[in-house]
Order: sequence, then structure tokens, then C-alpha cells
Amino acid sequence: MVVRLLILFLFSHGVVRNRDNSMAEALSNAGSANSLTLESVRQSLIRQEDTIVFGLIERARFPINSPTYNGSYANIPGFSGSLAQFLVRETEALQAKAGRFTNPEEHPFFPKDVPPSLVPSQNHTEDLHPSAASININKSIWDVYFDKLLALFAAPGDDGNYEATAASDLVCLQALSRRIHYGKLVAEVKFKTSPTEYEPAIRAKDRDALMKLLTVESVEEEVKKRVAKKAMVFGQEVTLNKTVDDTGKYKVDPSVLSRLYGEWVMPLTKLVEVEYLLRRLD
Repeated sequence: MVVRLLILFLFSHGVVRNRDNSMAEALSNAGSANSLTLESVRQSLIRQEDTIVFGLIERARFPINSPTYNGSYANIPGFSGSLAQFLVRETEALQAKAGRFTNPEEHPFFPKDVPPSLVPSQNHTEDLHPSAASININKSIWDVYFDKLLALFAAPGDDGNYEATAASDLVCLQALSRRIHYGKLVAEVKFKTSPTEYEPAIRAKDRDALMKLLTVESVEEEVKKRVAKKAMVFGQEVTLNKTVDDTGKYKVDPSVLSRLYGEWVMPLTKLVEVEYLLRRLD
């Protein structure tokens, strides 16, 4: 059973990783770690939108499938929890051995169960302050995904595909985690661009002032509109008789993507930015 679950995940997750390697992409766009710019980071964030939209579309293939999240269904010897929790924990353990979490843009959902890497360390960017490693809000991301988001785009029902459902959930979770924790890099670039603007609030430990500095409502509205449009474009049925299905039916409701970013992704990203900036002068 474990092997089957891991194969399901690795197959689906491999596709997503081919779509997006956000920090590497930002470094490539900028030319070098020392020449990172707000524009190169912005382009990486836009690229990650595609990954998140595609991830939700893939998960929407399955209904809620409640037994996936019911600990009494899994009944796995030596493990107490749901099938979804089991798959995430076991997959993260395997990926950790392959060095996934040595990359500063990757954050485990079960950090206490992550073993050390068994492969040579890669040369990841050293642009971030060392304190960045202590910031992990995956608990909040997990709660938002399962308690609030999932019911908005997954249809009620049960089709029995619990293993594939859990694998799709993990793709979504890791894409959201990567996007939200990318706020560390966003904060670093903003700080380097205007250090005198941020330093007083950082020294005063003024979270509200930092949040105000980081918030640009016009940009946030633009992001919400863009992800909704992507859900419309990516979620249409393409046919041979016409370019797209213009019935107005989409695989994931575009308003869900707008709400996801407006209520959770961008606020949580700014929370990460604030937490990073508060440690930036340590």
C-alpha cells in the first residue's frame, strides 16, 4: 500500500515540479543571486499561479472522498491518523532523503518526521537571512486547505479513489506552501530595495507598520483578477469543433481562485514577509 501511494504521488508531483521551480526560475531570470529584482520575483510568483490553478483542477477530478481524511478508515499499523496525513508524512520522508528540504523554498508539513538528506547538498541561493529557516506556517496552510478551501471546489460524493485523492491533495498543499513561503524572498528583495523604509518598523517590532508597507491593494486586485482568468482559460473544455467550450462551465470556479488568493494566499504570504522582516536585522 505504501509503495502504491508513493508511486501515485511521485507521478503526479513530477509533473508539477516540471511546471515550476520558482526560486531557480527567479535566479535564472535575474542572472545571479546578487541581481535579484522585484520584477524577477514577480515573474516567479506569476508562474506559480499556473501550478496552483492546475493543481486545483486536478484535485477537482475527484469528489470530496471523506474517508481520505478519516483516521478510522486508514487503520495503518503503527500510524495514527488519516490516509492523507500518512501519504504526506511518508512522501516527505522520502523526498527529504533525496534532499528536497535543503532547498530554502521547500517546507515540510511534518518537520519532526523529516530525516536528513542522503544526497550531496546543492548550491541554493544564500540570499536569505539565516533566520528564514525558522519560519514555517504549514500548519495554517493545512488548516485552510482542508477546513475552508477543499469544499469550495471539490464536489460532494465518494468515488473510492482515496489514494489518488490524497496524492492530488499533496500536490496542492506543496504548491500553496511554496507560493506562500516565497514571501521570504519577496521580503528580502523589498528590504534590499528600500532598507531605510523598513528598518524603523523592524527595530520597533511594529507588525502593523510592516503590514501596511507590504500591502498594495491595486496589485492584490490585479492578482485576484489574473488567477480567476487563468482558471477560466485553463479550466475550459477544448474540442475539435471549436476552440473552447463557451458554456461558462469550468473545472474549477474562477471565483474560488480569486477568493483563495484574496482571503488566504496573499494574507499568509504577507504574514511570512512580516515574520521574516522582524528577524532581518538580527
